[in-house]
This record gives sequence, structure tokens and C-alpha cells, in this order.
Amino acid sequence: MTLGQAQRPGRDGSNARVRRFVPAIVGVALVVFMAVLPLLNLSLPGILPTPTYMPGTLALLSLCMVFAALALSYNLLLGSGGMLSFGHALYFGAGAYGLGIALEHFGVPLWPGVFVALIGGMIIALVTGAVSMRVSGIPFAMVTLAFAQAGSVLVRRNSQITGGEEGLSLNTDQVPDFLIGVVNTRNLYWFALGVLVVVYLVTLWVDTSRLGHLARATRENEQRVRVLGLSPYRVRLIVFVIAAGLASLAGVAYMLLQSGTVPRSVSADLTITVLVMVVLGGVGFRWGAIVGGVLYTLLDQRLTVLAGSDAIAGLPDVLRVPLSEPLFLFGVLFIVVVMFLPGGIAGTIDAAVRRRRGEKVRDSLRQLDDADETAEAPAAAADRVGA
Repeated sequence: MTLGQAQRPGRDGSNARVRRFVPAIVGVALVVFMAVLPLLNLSLPGILPTPTYMPGTLALLSLCMVFAALALSYNLLLGSGGMLSFGHALYFGAGAYGLGIALEHFGVPLWPGVFVALIGGMIIALVTGAVSMRVSGIPFAMVTLAFAQAGSVLVRRNSQITGGEEGLSLNTDQVPDFLIGVVNTRNLYWFALGVLVVVYLVTLWVDTSRLGHLARATRENEQRVRVLGLSPYRVRLIVFVIAAGLASLAGVAYMLLQSGTVPRSVSADLTITVLVMVVLGGVGFRWGAIVGGVLYTLLDQRLTVLAGSDAIAGLPDVLRVPLSEPLFLFGVLFIVVVMFLPGGIAGTIDAAVRRRRGEKVRDSLRQLDDADETAEAPAAAADRVGA
């Protein structure tokens, strides 16, 4: 063994330990930066409508973080559990409507109302999930879609409780003053950031725990998990309820941020939107879900502005008609991502990094082989001389 070979394992081990903490350091730095962003005067023309300290931009960024949290919860369901659900918005709406109903009709303070909304969302998920888990694949997706449609009908038809088509407004009598009004948009921004951090930490805990390992094993080979004496049904149901609870928490933040909610928050349309966010960011990647949620929300806002701009209005009809519809632009973007970035943004970057690491490993092995051949050459020559 050469001196370089003897030293390499220790150096590689030290580098591996350093690399292990890099994601945590980057994550903490990003959270700190986002926390101080409302105190800074940064402008991103074309992306943000106003400087970062202005209420309009803070409200937009808060909405981005709420949908990033919702996308994270759906990524836990789809990426870790392998469950394609078309009814995930039901639990987002349960959090939003649950908080609104608790404040409006029961008169409870804000934080007990948040607790009631979360527990209610998880109970709904336990009941609907227990039924949906009896099937898998496309039938599972259809059953979750049926539950979402049922929830949407209940919301629209019970106007005396939910506000019906007009939606449910937030009863601010039970909400602390520091979370009410445009002047407190900064506090709402920090609340949305806190929700995103909590959702991320819970999904990280699930993914790295025994539950997460079992969920991924069930996703890959359910029969093998059953042969080992474990219960795939129970594992999937627990992941389903946790993901629903996180979606309900995002719904609570949405209710406070928007000072109300509408029936779309429980519709299958919203679930499809969240699915697009996750696919855009990269299924199975936590940071990809965040990027997808933020990017989609920003595009939704900016493309709507672009569709109504004078530049689009002045185009010929053959271009003006499709470009004036934001959904058309989103559809084109989604097709491009699926065709050219099938792994999403995070998946494409991860594949590129893995290829680069593989090339580095192959170069290192090639250098070791060359070093071994160089070291063995004098010994072979000496043996020939001695012979």
C-alpha cells in the first residue's frame, strides 16, 4: 500500500463528514436570510412587484411559502409513500375552514382554534384514508378524488356554516392584533415562514425515521414488506394522516394570510395544482417541492400580470388569445418540464451532481491504478534482474 493510499481513507472520511453537514448549514442560512428579508430593501424587477420590505411583496412571498409547505406535505405522500392522491386539498381546506368555523361559530381564541383545525383535518384524513387504503394505484386516486368532491359539495351547500360560494371570512375578533391588517404583513410573513420550517422538519423526521424507510420499502415492494411480518396498510395510513395534518397546517396559514378562504381550497383543482408543483420541483426531493411551490406561485402571479399587459394585447389574435390565458402558459411549461426535465428541477440537478461525482470516483480509481502500476514496475524489474 502506498503512502497516498494510506492517507486517502482518512481524508475521504473527513470530507464525507463535512459534506453531511453542508445541507443543514445551507438550510439554516436560507432560513436566516428569509427571516431578515422583510428588513431589507431588495428589488427583483419582473419577479417581485415591489421591494422586499413592502406589504405587497411580503404577502406574495408568504403565499409562496404556504404553497411550498403544502407541496412538501404532498411530496411526503407521493414521493415517500408512493400514493397518488387527487384529494389532498381536502385536508388543506379542512385546516382553513376548520379555523374559520372555530373562530366564527364557537368563539374560541386563535391558538385553540388552530389546534381544533389540525385535529379535525387529521381525523378526516384517518377516516377517508382508512377507506381509500383498501385499494391502491388508480383506484386509490379515484377514491380520494371522490372524497374531495364530496367535501367540495358540503362546503358549497352549507352556506350558513361555510359561507357557500362566497367563501368564509376570518373572524378577526379572536385573532391577536399583531396578525391583522396590512401593517402587520411582516408578522404574517414570519408566521408563514415558521409554518414552512415546521412542515419541513416534520417531513425530514418522517423521511429519516423507521416509518419513512418502511414507507419507501412499501412503495417499492409491498409484498416483501408483508412477508417480513410488517403491515403496509398501517405504514401508509400513518404517512397519509401525517401528510394531511401538515396540509391542514398550511391551510391554517392560508386562512390567516388571506383573511378568509373559498371553496376552491377543498377542490380537486387545487390538488392538481399541487401535483404540478411537486412534479415541477422533483418528486421525492424536499427542497424540490419547496422550489416547485415557490416557482409556481410566482409564475401564477407574474403570468397573470403578463397576460393582461399591453404587450400581449398588441399581438395578432393567433398569439394574443393563447398568451392571454395563464393556464395555457402553465400547460406549455409543464409539457416542457415533463419532456426535457423528467426528474423535475431537483431531479435534474441531482442527476448531474451524481454524474459528476461518478466521474470523479472513476478518475480517482484510475489514478490509484496508475500509482499501483508505477510502484510495481521497479519491483518487477528487480525480480527480472535477480532471475
